[in-house]
Amino acid sequence: MRVGPPTGSIAAMAAAPVSPTSSEVPSGTPAATAGAAGPVQVRVLLFSDDVATRDAVRVGVGRRPAKDVEVVGWREVATPAAVVEAVEEGGLDVLVLDGESSPIGGLGLTKQLKNEIFDCPPVLVLTGRPQDGWLAAWSQADLAVPHPLDPVALCRAVAELARRSAVRRG
Repeated sequence: MRVGPPTGSIAAMAAAPVSPTSSEVPSGTPAATAGAAGPVQVRVLLFSDDVATRDAVRVGVGRRPAKDVEVVGWREVATPAAVVEAVEEGGLDVLVLDGESSPIGGLGLTKQLKNEIFDCPPVLVLTGRPQDGWLAAWSQADLAVPHPLDPVALCRAVAELARRSAVRRG
């Protein structure tokens, strides 16, 4: 019988420390040289039909979710059509999608984006509860943070996805 937190799940990834080691980030990439060249700068798309959720995420993440990551812009949207349009326009580094939005939630929208958009930016989904990690995995989300939203978990997740996005752009 296994004791301890699950491994390999999106929830476990979100809870794990996110500082890159030399084996995780190739040298010469923006994330690897962020200390010398300044922080990794990212633009974040934030989708929720609830303005209070959008405010909680923006305030929780802040401008500097990590020492080596800086959010230089937020694009807030409240409809799935606006999400698809924004992602197709490009220029976004991280997507934060609320899985509890209605009538189309962030989980289904993540699945659609990952299957239809070439080189889709990394996606963080906000799930209704910790047990919904399997839904996040099904949707092909890169990471998940459950409600109630924990600012520390949000910062870790956004910073991790920002670093991945920097390597992807690299």
